Amino acid sequence: MANAPELPPVPLRLDAHALARTRAQLGARLVLRGVVVNIGLAALKFTGGVLGSSYALIADGIESLLDVCSSLVVWAGLRYAAKPPDAEHPYGHGKAEPLASLAVALVIFFAAGWIGIESVREILTPHHAPHWGTLPLLVFVIVVKWLLSRRMARAGAESGGTALGAEAWHHAADALTSAAAFIGITIAVFGGPAYVSADDWAALIACIVIAFNGLIILRRALDEVMDSAAPSALQNEVRALAAAVPGVRGLDKCRVRRSGLAVLVDIQIRVDPEISVREGHVLAHAVQDRLIGAGLAITDVSVHVEPTWAGP
Repeated sequence: MANAPELPPVPLRLDAHALARTRAQLGARLVLRGVVVNIGLAALKFTGGVLGSSYALIADGIESLLDVCSSLVVWAGLRYAAKPPDAEHPYGHGKAEPLASLAVALVIFFAAGWIGIESVREILTPHHAPHWGTLPLLVFVIVVKWLLSRRMARAGAESGGTALGAEAWHHAADALTSAAAFIGITIAVFGGPAYVSADDWAALIACIVIAFNGLIILRRALDEVMDSAAPSALQNEVRALAAAVPGVRGLDKCRVRRSGLAVLVDIQIRVDPEISVREGHVLAHAVQDRLIGAGLAITDVSVHVEPTWAGP
């Protein structure tokens, strides 16, 4: 017991969990800002669509309202994912984050179906050409949504989670929908009566883009929920860090997976067969500390120690 202080300190692991919670909380605040932006844009789109006789713009407004609903789901998921580990969830609550992404994908599919059906109905129903005044409004919407999408994408890349990435894709899809509406309305305004339904065709094309976006988000979220392996670059970095710890002679299995905003590692290390059990224990903790302190969002590391035999 006199040598107990040699064991690595526990607070390092707690700091790793705290960092994951901080990322979740920052992501939740960013999503909430996006909700406020979407509410304002939805109001502008509906007003412009009704006054400017553009169903493409109205459909865009519907998509923005659905954005609000899905963003609130993501916000709730991130808030729940930020909760610290407890007795029932020893690895934390990170899986709430990809589950929120699944909900976003379902909302996107609903939006695509709704816009597609209503676009066909408008194509088959005679109506007035949209007003040119809707075009500056769409330019403003495209710029705002694209900037918001890039901000979300950067935050998602920094956190490594799927929910912020899903939000980024969703905002990008809204920008593409608005861009399609801009093209369609431009054709309808300057093409004359024969092209009155151009903005409706634009809305129909946009719903295909939205559905494809939903498939991408769905696949990523399902991969994480089903504990798919982390990207090979991250696995290689984990292996390199573990192998560089003095006393580690080699590595066997190395499993790396994401759990929301956190990364979990199971690894087998090869050591000198002549060292004591205590020395092997200290070495395992050294590997844990090296990985958790590497800034890779790793919160839990399970290390299995195997002896390296000289013989076959």
